[in-house]
Amino acid sequence: MDTGMQEIKLTQYSRGAGCGCKIAPAVLEEILKTSSVQNFNENLLVGNTTNDDAAAYDMGNGTALIATTDFFMPIVDDAYDFGRIAAANAISDVYAMGGKPLMAIAILGWPVEKLSPALAQRVLEGARAVCAEAGIPLAGGHSIDSTEPVFGLAVNGLCDIANLKRNNTAKEGDLLFLTKPLGTGILSTAQKRGVLKEEHQHSLTEKMTQLNKLGALLGCIPGVHAMTDVTGFGLAGHLVEMATGSGLAAEVYYAQLPVMAGVKEYLAQRIVPDATYRNWNAYSDKITFEAGVDVMEAFSLLPDPQTNGGLLIAVDGKAKDEVVRLLSDNGLEAFAMPVGKMVAKQEKVIIVR
Repeated sequence: MDTGMQEIKLTQYSRGAGCGCKIAPAVLEEILKTSSVQNFNENLLVGNTTNDDAAAYDMGNGTALIATTDFFMPIVDDAYDFGRIAAANAISDVYAMGGKPLMAIAILGWPVEKLSPALAQRVLEGARAVCAEAGIPLAGGHSIDSTEPVFGLAVNGLCDIANLKRNNTAKEGDLLFLTKPLGTGILSTAQKRGVLKEEHQHSLTEKMTQLNKLGALLGCIPGVHAMTDVTGFGLAGHLVEMATGSGLAAEVYYAQLPVMAGVKEYLAQRIVPDATYRNWNAYSDKITFEAGVDVMEAFSLLPDPQTNGGLLIAVDGKAKDEVVRLLSDNGLEAFAMPVGKMVAKQEKVIIVR
């Protein structure tokens, strides 16, 4: 088989794509169930008893060590871009908890009989480029011969404990902000089907390689009560986790959600990732729609699995101006409008209006 880099399209070698590879929420919940006694460690600030983005450990000096890992199958055909996207996505979990990344370790699975080592080298080069942008070393890693290409990082970061953000500490009345537009799952599915337009390919890659560095700055704002990044479970799935964990419900202002260019064009062609249906089946009973919302469109958009999606932020109304200023100062003024609000617990977890 010719495995020259110019001819290979990585997405042809994977069943899933990016964060759409995630195990379905309901299945994951079943996997994580345990009757065994969990070892208690008083220094473990955040563990696997919640749905947070990473683990956090008290170092005893006012600082928390943040540890996370994330890996998936190719979401783009270009090996270098695959490495960049996977690296940015993994690092995002540190930013989502208000931390600064410290170093990364690579996780590589490669079908060596199907794809050349030169392609794997390009994946690693892409990851090194993003790690350099984040100011951290790619300090090592582990590789295996696998049936499908897989790549990601294990990342450590640091954060002042006072600035550590979680996804289950939102408060009633908090305004919701989202720092990237939705639609990476839809666009990447269009790419896999060979119908993605060139101008949309550029914006897709740009958004998926964009670091969520703003999270480290948002962590310093006391009025940011909760934060997470939107990835494989879609906006609706991660908002369900935030609202449920906080004992609240959430309103979503559907018309104000940022959406990537071209998304609705592909939706009209019924281009939707398989993971969208999986996500929807996991939490559709927790969502209600008010009159005037295009339910069929929302069904495709709200559960769309995002890869390295934006930060979802719950902000005290008194801190709104500070957050808006921070967004604007970092070139994100397009996302300075709230997309929802946390409200008192109701029969449904999410009310789309």
